[in-house]
Amino acid sequence: RYASNTVSNPMLPMTALMMNQEPLNSNILNNAYPQEQKQMLGEKLYQIIQAAQPELAGKITGMILEMENSEILHMLEDSSSLNSKVNEAVAVLQAHLQKLADQQKIAK
Repeated sequence: RYASNTVSNPMLPMTALMMNQEPLNSNILNNAYPQEQKQMLGEKLYQIIQAAQPELAGKITGMILEMENSEILHMLEDSSSLNSKVNEAVAVLQAHLQKLADQQKIAK
């Protein structure tokens, strides 16, 4: 059972996209200012996540960008790690939406 905004197998588009992209590595990041680093990571992440979770890509990207740059780089290199984190973020967002729905029922 998947919600309407959940892809049943998000690994496929993520893996394909990650293989077709120019890698972002620590040397490239180290030559950029901290704000530019997050921007570069966010752009790369968003491209990949958007293929699997188009409606939630912005929120998921923002959640992942709260992590350390080294962890994000690792996920960009390891599709299974990124897939796991995306699935975790989707679960958190769905739980939050369910909580809001439950609160609205109680308020009525």
